[in-house]
Amino acid sequence: MAGLQRGAATPQSITVHAKSRVLEVGFSDGATFRIPFELMRVYSPSAEVQGHGPGQEVLQTGKRDVELLGLDPVGNYAVQPRFSDGHDSGIFTWDYLYFLGSKQDELWGDYERRLREAGVDRDAPMQAGGGHACGHH
Repeated sequence: MAGLQRGAATPQSITVHAKSRVLEVGFSDGATFRIPFELMRVYSPSAEVQGHGPGQEVLQTGKRDVELLGLDPVGNYAVQPRFSDGHDSGIFTWDYLYFLGSKQDELWGDYERRLREAGVDRDAPMQAGGGHACGHH
């Protein structure tokens, strides 16, 4: 692993696999990741998902069947995916794609833990209005 600097790897190839719903990214350091659209959508770096600070994240559900309608380049450092549920505000830098790809097992585990803690099903539809709890039980 010597000489491998985080942030040094850039994508050599990006392939959208619509049927299997994964984004395949081959990096310059030889790593290739198959990142599920659902994972990308659930961990979108947008404010809509991440909130505006720690603990403000909005838990995303019902994204198992989300599709990637387009990938727009952002400069030469990122892509902006357009998802079938209308979400298109996430800017995925090469670093972030590498992070999602290399840590996806941990990220899935974390996502499943958050679902359990919230008592919601992975396939539950998102609540309207951003899913902020308003104390209605």
